[in-house]
Amino acid sequence: MQPMPHQLMGYDRAITMFSPDGRLLQVEYAKKTVRQGSTAIGMVCSDGVLFVTDKRIIDPLVVKESVEKIWQIDDHIGATASGILSDARVLIERAQLRAQQHRVTYDSEIDVLSIVKDICDLKQICTQSGGLRPFGVSILVAGIDNSKARLFETDPTGIFFEYTASVIGEGEVEVEEILHKEYKPELSIDDGLKLSLKALKKVLGENFNVDSVDAAYIKIDEKKFRKISRQKIENAAGDAKDIKGIKKK
Repeated sequence: MQPMPHQLMGYDRAITMFSPDGRLLQVEYAKKTVRQGSTAIGMVCSDGVLFVTDKRIIDPLVVKESVEKIWQIDDHIGATASGILSDARVLIERAQLRAQQHRVTYDSEIDVLSIVKDICDLKQICTQSGGLRPFGVSILVAGIDNSKARLFETDPTGIFFEYTASVIGEGEVEVEEILHKEYKPELSIDDGLKLSLKALKKVLGENFNVDSVDAAYIKIDEKKFRKISRQKIENAAGDAKDIKGIKKK
């Protein structure tokens, strides 16, 4: 007689209940939600940090500029996410408030790691408290600390790791494979943008639409969060190697 699946035995009905093999099934479901979200890429470059994301706008009646998937936390810190974006918005607004409070209290900018730890503390609480559900979102947080570019990835469990380049969401495995092969720390922000667009095109195929791509960067010498213009994204897409037949409306 085969054992019953854990779902049928009720181990996924409460966030505080471990399955017999030591798994929190609700947390695993949250991580699956992230993998179903649209792709987001973060990258440490020689001259700063870069965010590139696919906003996956399906309805042509939606105003593209109203869909936000890259956020400024402070002048020197930004973030992007994949999964349930309403969950991301709550966490980002909390991080923005934390950064503002630090400036007012200490008259200095907060470091990136403190922001990451604050986000992950709340995420972790939601994996061990009855009546709550895990945040169904992973967030890439990047910024400049003392003239050093740093990138962190957080997941629904509340764990975080520092990366030189990372991707979350749909096509994570495929884009990660491209980054492993072609990413180099010497890449400039412009080169990183081309590589990210190349990866998105390869993974999304016919679903790739340059008009749905959003990008932002923070340079080491400026320490200012800046969005990349639509024209520059389109030019980078045209220059990116192996990118052909880009759909534009």
